[in-house]
Amino acid sequence: MATISEPAFSKWRSRLWPIYNFELKKLLPMFLMFFFISFNYTILRDTKDTLIITAPGSGAEAIPFLKVWGTLPIAVLFMLLYAKLSNKLSKTALFYSMITPFLVFFALFPTVLYPLRDYLHPNAFCDHLQQILPIGFMGLIAILRNWTFALFYILSELWGSAVLSLMFWGFANDIMKVTEAKRFYSVLGLGANLALVVSGPTVTLLSNIRRKLPPDVDAWGVSLNLLMGMVVLAGLSIIAIYYWINKNVLTDSRFYNPNEQKMAKKEKPKMSMKESFLFLVRSKYIACIALIVLAYGISINLIEVTWKGQLKLQYPNSNDYNAFMGYLSLFTGITTSFMALFVGGNVIRRFGWGIAAMITPVILFITGMFFLSFIVFRTSLTHVIAYLGTTPLMMAVVFGMVQNIMSKATKYTLFDPTKEMSYIPLDQESKVKGKAAVDVVGARLGKSGGSLIQQGLILVLGSVAMITPYVVGCLAVITIIWVYAVKALNKQFLQVSAQREAEREAEKVGVVEVKAEPVRQEALSSNKDN
Repeated sequence: MATISEPAFSKWRSRLWPIYNFELKKLLPMFLMFFFISFNYTILRDTKDTLIITAPGSGAEAIPFLKVWGTLPIAVLFMLLYAKLSNKLSKTALFYSMITPFLVFFALFPTVLYPLRDYLHPNAFCDHLQQILPIGFMGLIAILRNWTFALFYILSELWGSAVLSLMFWGFANDIMKVTEAKRFYSVLGLGANLALVVSGPTVTLLSNIRRKLPPDVDAWGVSLNLLMGMVVLAGLSIIAIYYWINKNVLTDSRFYNPNEQKMAKKEKPKMSMKESFLFLVRSKYIACIALIVLAYGISINLIEVTWKGQLKLQYPNSNDYNAFMGYLSLFTGITTSFMALFVGGNVIRRFGWGIAAMITPVILFITGMFFLSFIVFRTSLTHVIAYLGTTPLMMAVVFGMVQNIMSKATKYTLFDPTKEMSYIPLDQESKVKGKAAVDVVGARLGKSGGSLIQQGLILVLGSVAMITPYVVGCLAVITIIWVYAVKALNKQFLQVSAQREAEREAEKVGVVEVKAEPVRQEALSSNKDN
């Protein structure tokens, strides 16, 4: 019977679990910290949509206006505040001072703001505005009418960018060695997928509590109290873990040495919008990356708002809507985990960068067009749908859910990895400035570009349902630009990669020749002596 040798077993084990036992002291707290942050992110993401879309006098039409005129300005103000406080406070004090206001607000919202909503919301004034303004302004009026809900939406959005992206990953990059990061970060990524799988059923369970309460009890208020209680408890756990790491891990010389001289790294330049555009004009390679990021942001926003409009029609009750969002998070976590294990890396290795990068726009376009086309033509399919024992609205919700899950899964497993890979062949200056330019132009305009398009269409046509045929045309145009950018970038990616490989080979040959030269000189001297 064949046996596995000890070296072979160790190599096999290191690939599956590249962590030493003593490193668990550092890895496990970071894993739990990432899990709780992602857990809160999922609950807040689902709840914020439910609050705005199912609020009185509101709907999916409010989301495009809220993202542009609410989330974006507050995010800029937060970054300015963070930059100013980072110069005055220690790292630990900065962490506590940034996360505490979030937890205070999420504790006060279900206990104070939501119960007093009828006194705080200017319903009479907004009713007057609704009578004198065109129907296209309903989204803006809904934000004013439900301003406490809008504030909840903004801070929930900010949790993802501020706590998850900025504070956690900034902390991780600060305390991790390069050798640790290569082995730890893939394991930490499992924490986010696990958080989706756990938080989804949690949202569903706490939202379905309406069925167990008397009719005269505000079930959505009870669900909000329970959900935000979970958020606050998870937030306190984050603070406790952060304190424990600073006290027990960062004082261990095996994991962190504050006096160690770290390798100097070029800081990411802070580029203005004008400087970013000028850099993109000069670099066709970086411009293609920015186009890809911009196209994804616009496309996903165009489809999601239309789908959420259908979702509200199917689930007008807040509890039912949020319960469905919990199921969505669960299925997204399961699908993403499966694709990460069996699809993402295998596709890139077997078929190359170009095919892997092309899958995301193809999947998003096919699923998006299928969903949007069904919305436009579903009246002609009424008899077929009735034969299936369901309704056109429910079919639209299911098709939109499948589209949302597939687009998110392909983004996490193929879009993000190929985007990051495209920076690898570049020189250091292009990498640093290119990422800064893409973050400013591609990412920011991508998030707000779809909302701006929808705002214009809603102001002219009046509702999400009316703009759907035009969204189909916009999605087709954006996808064509996206595919063209992928093809152009793939051609450049192969050329630059081949050039860098040739340069590395030339450097190796040069090193060999330099080392061989003394040997030849020694041989010539020996021949002369003989």
